[in-house]
Amino acid sequence: MLSHETLERYRQMTGAERLQITLQMIRDNTPALLEGAPEIVARRFERLRRENDARNKNMLTAIARTLKPPAPEAQHE
Repeated sequence: MLSHETLERYRQMTGAERLQITLQMIRDNTPALLEGAPEIVARRFERLRRENDARNKNMLTAIARTLKPPAPEAQHE
């Protein structure tokens, strides 16, 4: 978990600054991601794909929840 100070600094960055950090992290970590036997590399990418799919599903579920009209019983309160 990131500290509150780190999170606040991140929130204050521009989109361009955050993108620059992201691209630098990709450049720094790509060699390690591609290191090893083809089977190992394939497993790493499969795991990344599964994690991204799960994250996307969670985001879409949360967005869908905000778009649903309230249940009929909740409208009477």
